[in-house]
This record gives sequence, structure tokens and C-alpha cells, in this order.
Amino acid sequence: MSGKTATAGRVDLDKTRERLEKLGLLHASEQLSALLTETVKNDRPHHRFLDELLEVELSQREERRIKTSLRLSGLPPGQTLGNFDFSFQPSVEKSRIETLATCGWIREHETVLLQGPPGVGKTHLAVGLGVKAIENGFSVAFFQLEDLLQVMKQTAELSPKALRRKKHLNVALLVIDEVGFQQLTREEASLLFRLVSYRYGRGSILITTNKSIKDWPEILAGDEVMATALLDRLLHHCHVLNIKGRSYRLRDLESRLK
Repeated sequence: MSGKTATAGRVDLDKTRERLEKLGLLHASEQLSALLTETVKNDRPHHRFLDELLEVELSQREERRIKTSLRLSGLPPGQTLGNFDFSFQPSVEKSRIETLATCGWIREHETVLLQGPPGVGKTHLAVGLGVKAIENGFSVAFFQLEDLLQVMKQTAELSPKALRRKKHLNVALLVIDEVGFQQLTREEASLLFRLVSYRYGRGSILITTNKSIKDWPEILAGDEVMATALLDRLLHHCHVLNIKGRSYRLRDLESRLK
């Protein structure tokens, strides 16, 4: 290739790269030269080159979307379904978790309730399902109940229009962790009831709790009427998983003491 031809080629490549950047295809622009070289070297069809260039852009955008969504969700890092020890917790049906991981229940605005004593992996499973939801394109918000109640108290006086823009109301999946560790005041129970009522049929909720359903009136300020109304909405189209077994935290403590 002559020097003049090589120079013209570089100019054309720079123009193509500039156009890609103007279109917002930044990742494709970065990989343009390398992919073009690979295509020429292996004599690939032109449409194959274009497909690979677009695949680079799409995969990088998806990676960035997932990373950003995970950060905004509040999900604790490091807990996935892939590193959950199903062998240690045989009461958890792996097939049921795998079915939930397809996120069909989120598409249908259904609910998941994970019940069990402390330490059996409820939060880990909840976070893992939250990660799967984000990977499947859904928005997610994770709150411990105590933190969520504080948010709801602070926003209680907002207009309905302003309130609907809040994350805990408009995400596709709201994960509420550690329900049942404290008895709620009547105000707090009312706020939780309002939240569940608003999201009913609009968005999914995943709750982890150390209390059985029969104990919920005790949680909700002893108000059986409110508990019945809340559970009526929560348990309609709900997947209930009862987790029994040893505590992961106690297992780790025992292993350190040996």
C-alpha cells in the first residue's frame, strides 16, 4: 500500500470514527480500527464486520446500564444467586429460585415473601433476585424496613403526583428487608399499608421476614383489621418461600472457633 493510499485510509477511518461518536456510538468508535483490521485479515463479509461493531456497542452499553442500575438500587454488593450455598440450605428449592430468577413474577406485578429465622439466607436470596431483575432490564430499589420507614415519613406530606416519582413507589421491584424485627407504630403501619396498596397491581414487592403470616397483626401495631387488609393485597399472586435450617453466620462462627 502506497503512503498516499494509507494516508487516505486513515483519513476515511477518522471520519467514520467521528461520525460514530456524533451518533453516540462511543464504544464502536473505540473498537473500529481493531475490528476492521481483523475483518480484512480474515476476509470476513462486510455485514459480519457491521454486526460485530454493533455488538461491541450494545454489550458495553448493557454492561454500563447494569453497573449503574446496581449502584442506584442500593443492593448490597457481592451477594448473587451464583454464590448462594444451596447445599447448606436444603429447605430452599433451587428450582423455585431458578424460576423466580426468570423474572416472570415481576412482569406480572406479583410478590415474593421469604420467611425464616435470622441467618438462613433470606437477604442473600432477595439480593440475588434483585440482581437478576436488573440483568433482565427491571428497575430495583433495596431498603431495610427501618430505612424505608424513615423515607416514607419524610415524604408523607408530598402531593400524590410528587410522591409517585419517589423510587420506592415507581421501581419495578421493591425489596424490603428485615420485616418483623420491630413492632411498628400505628403511623408506620399505616405508611406500610399505603405503600403496599399503591404498588398492588402496579409493581412487585419482595419481602424478607422472620415472622410467619399469623404474626403480622403483632408487627402492625396490633391492628388485625389493617394486617388483614395488607396481607390480602400482599398475598394475592404471591410466591411464599419458608426457609428453615441452620444460620450461615453461626456456621462461619463455628468454623472460626475450631
